[in-house]
Amino acid sequence: MTIIDCHCHIYPEKIAARAASSVGDFYNIPMHTLEATSTRLLEICKESPITHHVVCSVATKPATVETINSFIAAECEAHPNFIGFATMHQDYEDPEREINRAIELGLKGLKLHPDTQGVNLDDPRLMNIYEIIEGRIPLMLHTGDYRYDYSHPRRLKEVLKAFPDLVVNAAHFGGWSVYDYAFELLELERCFVDACSSMEYLGPRRTRELVDAYGTDRVMFGSDFPMWSPITELDRIMKLGYDEEDLEKLLYRNCERYLGFTVA
Repeated sequence: MTIIDCHCHIYPEKIAARAASSVGDFYNIPMHTLEATSTRLLEICKESPITHHVVCSVATKPATVETINSFIAAECEAHPNFIGFATMHQDYEDPEREINRAIELGLKGLKLHPDTQGVNLDDPRLMNIYEIIEGRIPLMLHTGDYRYDYSHPRRLKEVLKAFPDLVVNAAHFGGWSVYDYAFELLELERCFVDACSSMEYLGPRRTRELVDAYGTDRVMFGSDFPMWSPITELDRIMKLGYDEEDLEKLLYRNCERYLGFTVA
């Protein structure tokens, strides 16, 4: 079976440990590994059934946007089982030009992290970016954090209303650490959600309840590497007790619908 980890972060080797440490400090969470490189990701998953990885990184300042997009594209060229997502920053001067370049490089989606980028999810600058990608490539959004308001799921609800053809993964069950708010706001919306960076805190029973509540047609497996081990996160999904049909949806079919193409 194809198994797609829909949410992985990778960095160039020379900055990987520093970048991973920064993420760990931001969330006050010990990282699974500070070797946040494609090499380490592939080593961890070598003996696992995981076949593909959606890889991304986040630009915390405009000057790094182009470098990150070129890096992710090069990693995807080197590793055919990678599916690359571009980054963008709200203050980048010409987002349409760079998004067009990223698509030409073969990148398949766009990742934004409002909390670390310091911008409201429904800020007019991001709304402009959503308009550029709507109907073209899917969007992966970090959503939710009890400490901040930038990525609150209520903001996403307004975005989805404004852009009916925008395909979105509202990562972390639609709202990391504010899961009940997220479900209440996004229950009837069309967006996908992933399960990453959530199951450790929710436990298997609450995870299963959330998957059932959103529906097995909307939830995707993801690890949030290097924060968590893809092997551990896959094991958690496999132990939720779903039958083969629902597992196929969670492990790859939903991700293929989200991406808009079949992963071979």
